[in-house]
Amino acid sequence: EPMATMDIIQLAQSTSNLSTFVTAVNAAGLTSALKGPGPFTVFAPSNAAFADVDEATLEALLANPEALADLLKYHVVSGEKMSGDLTSGAVSTLLTGKSINVTVSGGMVTLNGTSGVETADLDATNGVIHIIDEVLIYPGFEVPKKSIYELAASTPSLSILAEALDMFPD
Repeated sequence: EPMATMDIIQLAQSTSNLSTFVTAVNAAGLTSALKGPGPFTVFAPSNAAFADVDEATLEALLANPEALADLLKYHVVSGEKMSGDLTSGAVSTLLTGKSINVTVSGGMVTLNGTSGVETADLDATNGVIHIIDEVLIYPGFEVPKKSIYELAASTPSLSILAEALDMFPD
């Protein structure tokens, strides 16, 4: 088997189907963490998986790096788990206290009952990426609400309020 030559981030960057994931990881400030020694197992949602997420939710996440980082950490497991190493049961994620429920049946891997692995075992120097067809949302996850300022700035009829708020920086 050829030796991996790229870390998880480089591998994701070179995989066209993961460009939205790369953008999200950058926005969440997790790039350097996923370049770290690891090893990590990353269940990376495909571009199509991100496209399936409600647009308002995605925008709210991109505007809130902390919530986005939590959501992305929920897609990362400590250790290198190739598809052959995955067994049915719960696996802990880097988001403390949250786990993904893995089901292995007939050679297919399903996460949390609905998300399937599209492309398995993309080998990186510091772990492995499995491309999945759905963004995993953990129980209790809440979409961040926009701040009053963001709401005002993005609503034409409230633009005067946004300008007024600009005059009073916090």
